[in-house]
Amino acid sequence: MDKLCISGGRPLLGKINIGGMKNAALPIIFATILVNDVCVLENLPDVSDIKTALEIVRRMGAEIEQIDNFTYRIDTRPVHSNSVPLDLAKNMRGSYYVLGAELGRFGRSYTSLPGGCNLGARPIDQHIKGFEALGATVTCIDDGISCIAENKLEGAPVYMDVASVGATVNIMIAAATANGMTVIDNAAREPHIVDLANFLNSCGANISGAGTEVIKIRGVDKLYGGTYAIIPDMIEAGTYMIAAAATKGDLIVNNVIPRHLEATTRKLVEMGVEVEEGDDYVRVRSDGNLKKARVKTDFYPGFPTDMNPQFCVLLCLAEGESKITESVMDSRFKYTDELVRMGAKITVTGRDAKIEGIDAFRPANVRAVDLRAGAAMVIAALSANGTTVIDDIYHIERGYEDMVGKLRSVGADIKKISDKLS
Repeated sequence: MDKLCISGGRPLLGKINIGGMKNAALPIIFATILVNDVCVLENLPDVSDIKTALEIVRRMGAEIEQIDNFTYRIDTRPVHSNSVPLDLAKNMRGSYYVLGAELGRFGRSYTSLPGGCNLGARPIDQHIKGFEALGATVTCIDDGISCIAENKLEGAPVYMDVASVGATVNIMIAAATANGMTVIDNAAREPHIVDLANFLNSCGANISGAGTEVIKIRGVDKLYGGTYAIIPDMIEAGTYMIAAAATKGDLIVNNVIPRHLEATTRKLVEMGVEVEEGDDYVRVRSDGNLKKARVKTDFYPGFPTDMNPQFCVLLCLAEGESKITESVMDSRFKYTDELVRMGAKITVTGRDAKIEGIDAFRPANVRAVDLRAGAAMVIAALSANGTTVIDDIYHIERGYEDMVGKLRSVGADIKKISDKLS
């Protein structure tokens, strides 16, 4: 029932600190099940998806202690197999990482088919292909998936038909304690793949090649716990970079890895936005004179699909005709209907969106149709003159840590309101 109320037209000025990457933290949380020891995870983002993941692991038997807002101690030694709370797992796509973790530790796992944002077909066939290559039998039962390995998993070559992040993660986790060596060819190369490999290696795994197309996992007998800090969230950072450009702002985005932001930075500079890079920050300045551009999403290091909606907002404010081609997700453009309510001129044909520049967005009542679409609505509202109300903001809270507080700290007029009936 909560909504965001935003009175736009104000430039974002000041500094914003970026939290840990949700897409890195989720697989690492579930990988602690495989570790079977005590892990302390630092820089976990304070978002609902992370809270759900921690609750899933807790209900599986883990002992979890919150040390501070962003640090948790997770003891997974008490976890027992086939204990996934299906009511929680079905609501979050990242819950399928429990399959690789349980399969590697117990030789069996069952969970519901994953939920999350409805972005079209997001099959798990590459996960199944990898598990079967390692010696597991995979069966779809009702609305769930069962994986059973009668004997210890055996390392094997796995060729990915698509560079799937989720499948790369699941195979890496399952193979970390398998017999022999597993080689994942055409692996995903995203920074959170590297972060997972670094975490597992810090726990005693032997993984090389993460960040390239070929990852080698030499199975080890045992993993052990330790302390690990999650990398900064490049999508959160990119979202605020675009918000600064859309509001004619001057914003320093702190606690980032600039190399992870290169695809976004290049497009911003191409559009006439000034971007200054430091060791762990970027500074974004814009006078509002934005040039048209063409964007094609792709797997990392290409332009991220998770930045498609936010960047579309900026292209709407550019002079001339721009274009976005979505090559990763089937139904990413559902958000465009909401931007049209705010005056955008967007024509979607298949995987292409043609965008005709407008002078400004107009305020309206809109909704967040998914996580990144919600962020796009916020950016559009921040740049519009007048008050916009955004509904279904639970999507936004799945992946953005204290967005209201961070934006208010840099001059935005934004507040969270509730429609709860008395």
